[in-house]
Amino acid sequence: MRGKFFYDRWICIVFIVGSGVVHAQKVLVVDGHPGQVPVIEADGRSCVEIEALASLTNGSLSFSGNQITLTLHGAPTSQPGGQGFSKDFLSAGIEAMSEIREWRIALQSAVQYGFPTNADWVSPYQGAAASSVRQASVAASTESDRNAAQLIRMELDHMQQLSDKMVSARKSMTYIAPDALENDPLDKKILNCAHSLAAMAASGQFHDDGSCH
Repeated sequence: MRGKFFYDRWICIVFIVGSGVVHAQKVLVVDGHPGQVPVIEADGRSCVEIEALASLTNGSLSFSGNQITLTLHGAPTSQPGGQGFSKDFLSAGIEAMSEIREWRIALQSAVQYGFPTNADWVSPYQGAAASSVRQASVAASTESDRNAAQLIRMELDHMQQLSDKMVSARKSMTYIAPDALENDPLDKKILNCAHSLAAMAASGQFHDDGSCH
Protein backbone atom coordinates (compact mmCIF):
# COMPACT_ATOMS: atom_id res chain seq x y z
CA MET A 1 0.00 0.00 0.00
CA ARG A 2 1.47 3.36 -0.92
CA GLY A 3 0.43 6.91 -0.12
CA LYS A 4 1.99 10.10 -1.50
CA PHE A 5 2.08 13.33 0.46
CA PHE A 6 3.28 16.74 -0.74
CA TYR A 7 4.76 19.66 1.18
CA ASP A 8 1.90 21.92 0.07
CA ARG A 9 -0.91 19.53 1.04
CA TRP A 10 -2.30 18.36 4.39
CA ILE A 11 -1.59 15.66 6.13
CA CYS A 12 0.29 18.20 8.25
CA ILE A 13 4.00 17.38 8.35
CA VAL A 14 6.02 18.50 11.37
CA PHE A 15 9.81 17.99 11.32
CA ILE A 16 11.60 17.95 14.67
CA VAL A 17 15.00 18.61 13.09
CA GLY A 18 15.50 22.30 12.59
CA SER A 19 12.32 23.23 14.38
CA GLY A 20 11.24 24.12 17.89
CA VAL A 21 9.79 21.83 20.49
CA VAL A 22 6.14 20.95 19.95
CA HIS A 23 3.90 20.03 22.87
CA ALA A 24 1.33 17.41 21.95
CA GLN A 25 -2.17 17.57 23.40
CA LYS A 26 -3.43 14.34 21.80
CA VAL A 27 -2.00 11.08 20.50
CA LEU A 28 -2.70 9.06 17.34
CA VAL A 29 -3.19 5.29 17.69
CA VAL A 30 -3.33 3.07 14.57
CA ASP A 31 -5.38 -0.09 14.97
CA GLY A 32 -3.18 -3.18 14.76
CA HIS A 33 0.06 -1.31 15.47
CA PRO A 34 1.58 -0.89 18.95
CA GLY A 35 2.60 2.55 20.13
CA GLN A 36 1.28 6.04 19.57
CA VAL A 37 2.24 9.31 17.85
CA PRO A 38 1.91 12.80 19.37
CA VAL A 39 -0.69 15.03 17.69
CA ILE A 40 -0.72 18.83 17.68
CA GLU A 41 -3.37 21.29 16.60
CA ALA A 42 -2.30 23.87 13.98
CA ASP A 43 -4.77 26.23 12.27
CA GLY A 44 -7.63 23.94 13.21
CA ARG A 45 -5.92 20.84 11.79
CA SER A 46 -4.59 17.79 13.61
CA CYS A 47 -0.93 17.27 12.69
CA VAL A 48 1.50 14.40 13.18
CA GLU A 49 5.18 14.08 12.39
CA ILE A 50 5.47 12.00 9.24
CA GLU A 51 8.60 10.09 10.38
CA ALA A 52 6.77 9.05 13.54
CA LEU A 53 3.74 7.97 11.50
CA ALA A 54 5.97 5.87 9.23
CA SER A 55 7.60 4.23 12.24
CA LEU A 56 4.26 3.54 13.93
CA THR A 57 2.83 1.87 10.82
CA ASN A 58 6.04 -0.02 9.97
CA GLY A 59 6.37 2.11 6.85
CA SER A 60 9.26 3.77 5.05
CA LEU A 61 9.76 7.22 3.54
CA SER A 62 11.43 8.34 0.34
CA PHE A 63 12.07 11.92 -0.73
CA SER A 64 12.12 13.31 -4.28
CA GLY A 65 11.95 17.06 -4.85
CA ASN A 66 8.86 18.40 -3.09
CA GLN A 67 7.31 14.94 -2.84
CA ILE A 68 7.40 12.54 0.08
CA THR A 69 6.29 8.93 -0.48
CA LEU A 70 5.12 6.86 2.47
CA THR A 71 5.18 3.10 1.76
CA LEU A 72 3.38 0.80 4.20
CA HIS A 73 4.77 -2.73 4.63
CA GLY A 74 2.13 -4.36 6.78
CA ALA A 75 2.20 -5.41 10.40
CA PRO A 76 5.40 -4.68 12.30
CA THR A 77 7.81 -7.42 13.22
CA SER A 78 9.38 -7.60 16.64
CA GLN A 79 12.36 -5.32 17.10
CA PRO A 80 15.32 -5.69 19.46
CA GLY A 81 14.88 -3.78 22.64
CA GLY A 82 11.16 -4.31 23.04
CA GLN A 83 11.34 -2.74 26.51
CA GLY A 84 11.19 0.67 24.87
CA PHE A 85 13.07 3.77 25.97
CA SER A 86 13.55 4.75 29.57
CA LYS A 87 12.38 8.22 30.58
CA ASP A 88 15.88 9.40 31.54
CA PHE A 89 17.44 8.22 28.29
CA LEU A 90 14.67 9.69 26.15
CA SER A 91 15.20 13.09 27.75
CA ALA A 92 18.99 12.89 27.42
CA GLY A 93 18.78 11.57 23.85
CA ILE A 94 16.52 14.42 22.74
CA GLU A 95 18.92 16.90 24.32
CA ALA A 96 21.88 15.28 22.52
CA MET A 97 20.13 15.47 19.17
CA SER A 98 19.22 19.09 19.88
CA GLU A 99 22.89 19.97 20.43
CA ILE A 100 23.92 18.18 17.22
CA ARG A 101 21.16 20.04 15.39
CA GLU A 102 22.42 23.38 16.73
CA TRP A 103 25.91 22.53 15.48
CA ARG A 104 24.58 21.67 12.03
CA ILE A 105 22.47 24.84 11.80
CA ALA A 106 25.44 26.99 12.83
CA LEU A 107 27.68 25.30 10.25
CA GLN A 108 25.02 25.66 7.58
CA SER A 109 24.72 29.40 8.29
CA ALA A 110 28.50 29.84 8.27
CA VAL A 111 28.76 28.17 4.86
CA GLN A 112 25.78 30.02 3.41
CA TYR A 113 27.00 33.46 4.47
CA GLY A 114 30.74 32.90 4.19
CA PHE A 115 31.52 33.26 7.90
CA PRO A 116 35.03 32.15 8.96
CA THR A 117 35.03 28.61 10.32
CA ASN A 118 38.00 27.29 12.25
CA ALA A 119 38.71 25.00 15.20
CA ASP A 120 38.06 27.77 17.74
CA TRP A 121 34.70 28.56 16.16
CA VAL A 122 33.67 24.89 16.07
CA SER A 123 34.87 24.03 19.59
CA PRO A 124 31.80 25.26 21.60
CA TYR A 125 29.34 23.41 19.35
CA GLN A 126 31.51 20.30 19.27
CA GLY A 127 31.97 20.30 23.04
CA ALA A 128 28.28 20.77 23.83
CA ALA A 129 27.23 18.02 21.41
CA ALA A 130 29.87 15.54 22.60
CA SER A 131 28.99 16.17 26.26
CA SER A 132 25.27 15.63 25.62
CA VAL A 133 25.91 12.44 23.67
CA ARG A 134 28.02 11.09 26.56
CA GLN A 135 25.23 11.90 29.00
CA ALA A 136 22.73 10.04 26.80
CA SER A 137 25.03 7.00 26.74
CA VAL A 138 25.34 7.08 30.55
CA ALA A 139 21.55 7.35 30.89
CA ALA A 140 20.96 4.24 28.72
CA SER A 141 19.47 1.45 30.85
CA THR A 142 17.36 -0.69 28.47
CA GLU A 143 18.36 -2.52 25.32
CA SER A 144 16.45 0.04 23.26
CA ASP A 145 18.34 2.83 25.02
CA ARG A 146 21.71 1.28 24.26
CA ASN A 147 20.85 0.60 20.63
CA ALA A 148 19.64 4.15 20.11
CA ALA A 149 22.65 5.58 21.96
CA GLN A 150 24.88 3.86 19.43
CA LEU A 151 23.01 5.54 16.57
CA ILE A 152 23.28 8.93 18.29
CA ARG A 153 27.04 8.42 18.54
CA MET A 154 27.10 7.67 14.81
CA GLU A 155 25.20 10.90 14.19
CA LEU A 156 27.80 12.79 16.24
CA ASP A 157 30.60 11.17 14.22
CA HIS A 158 28.93 12.20 10.95
CA MET A 159 28.51 15.75 12.19
CA GLN A 160 32.17 15.84 13.22
CA GLN A 161 33.23 14.63 9.77
CA LEU A 162 31.10 17.26 8.03
CA SER A 163 32.41 20.03 10.28
CA ASP A 164 36.03 18.93 9.79
CA LYS A 165 35.46 18.88 6.05
CA MET A 166 34.22 22.48 5.97
CA VAL A 167 36.93 23.74 8.35
CA SER A 168 39.64 22.03 6.31
CA ALA A 169 38.31 23.54 3.08
CA ARG A 170 38.23 27.01 4.63
CA LYS A 171 41.76 26.59 6.02
CA SER A 172 43.16 25.62 2.63
CA MET A 173 41.37 28.59 1.05
CA THR A 174 39.23 26.27 -1.04
CA TYR A 175 36.12 27.99 -2.38
CA ILE A 176 32.97 26.83 -0.61
CA ALA A 177 29.75 27.60 -2.46
CA PRO A 178 26.93 29.02 -0.31
CA ASP A 179 24.79 26.00 -1.19
CA ALA A 180 27.61 23.48 -0.69
CA LEU A 181 25.71 21.51 1.95
CA GLU A 182 22.49 21.19 -0.01
CA ASN A 183 23.73 18.25 -2.07
CA ASP A 184 26.39 16.95 0.29
CA PRO A 185 25.80 13.20 0.88
CA LEU A 186 27.11 13.42 4.44
CA ASP A 187 24.73 16.26 5.29
CA LYS A 188 21.84 14.25 3.83
CA LYS A 189 22.86 11.28 6.00
CA ILE A 190 22.86 13.52 9.08
CA LEU A 191 19.36 14.75 8.26
CA ASN A 192 18.00 11.29 7.51
CA CYS A 193 19.49 9.90 10.71
CA ALA A 194 17.99 12.77 12.71
CA HIS A 195 14.56 12.13 11.16
CA SER A 196 14.84 8.43 12.01
CA LEU A 197 15.84 9.12 15.61
CA ALA A 198 13.03 11.65 15.98
CA ALA A 199 10.54 9.02 14.81
CA MET A 200 11.90 6.56 17.38
CA ALA A 201 11.57 9.12 20.14
CA ALA A 202 7.97 9.78 19.12
CA SER A 203 7.06 6.08 19.03
CA GLY A 204 9.01 5.17 22.18
CA GLN A 205 10.46 2.07 20.49
CA PHE A 206 13.81 1.31 18.85
CA HIS A 207 13.62 0.70 15.11
CA ASP A 208 16.83 0.86 13.06
CA ASP A 209 15.98 1.65 9.43
CA GLY A 210 19.64 2.01 8.45
CA SER A 211 19.57 5.80 8.07
CA CYS A 212 22.38 6.39 10.55
CA HIS A 213 24.84 3.83 9.15
